[in-house]
Formats: sequence, structure tokens, C-alpha cells
Amino acid sequence: QVQLVESGGGLVQPGGSLRLSCAASGIIFSIRDMGWYRQAPGKQRELVATFTSGGSTNYADSVKGRFTISGDNAENMVALQMNSLKPEETAVYYCNAVVNGKGRWGKGTRVTVSS
Repeated sequence: QVQLVESGGGLVQPGGSLRLSCAASGIIFSIRDMGWYRQAPGKQRELVATFTSGGSTNYADSVKGRFTISGDNAENMVALQMNSLKPEETAVYYCNAVVNGKGRWGKGTRVTVSS
């Protein structure tokens, strides 16, 4: 069974940094378009950043210049370096990828930005 497992969430002060990681496991024939989404309390899930198999990246405007996504398709992993975090970025962060032709979600990792 294919799984996406996130790690690295936690409590951080405003202006601080966190690094999230996501690893895919199971029987994987193909994996592409790995990325991160987040869902804040009472809000819809939104795109944070994506990393394509070709190496291109896409970021939400709100995180450009502060977040960096990196991926390793050979290792089936994607990471998200988050700097200068803001309280409004408190959310559950989810990993997403197309694995064996099907979109998959991780269970999420909680990020709390608070003093």
C-alpha cells in the first residue's frame, strides 16, 4: 500500500524556520508532481509549493522568497524549507503526489507559529 508520510512539524516562533519532509513508501512504479498544501482552521486547503519531475517549481505568492521546495524523485522524497514564518501560516501541512497514476495525500503534519 502506497503511503505518504510527513514529518518535521511543530511549534515555532514568528520569524522562525521549520523544515518539513515527506517520504513515499510502498510499491511505487512512478511518482511525480510532489508538493505541499496546507489547511488552516476554518479555511480551505491551499497550494503551498509543488515540484515537478522535470525539476520545475511552483509557489503560492504568499510564500515566494521564504519557502523552498526540493525533491528527490529517485528517493521518493520532497522537503519544504520554511523561513520567516508568520502566525497566519499556522496550519496542517499535507504532502501530495501522483503515485502510480493516482493522486495521494499524507495525513498531514501540524505547524504552529506562535510566541
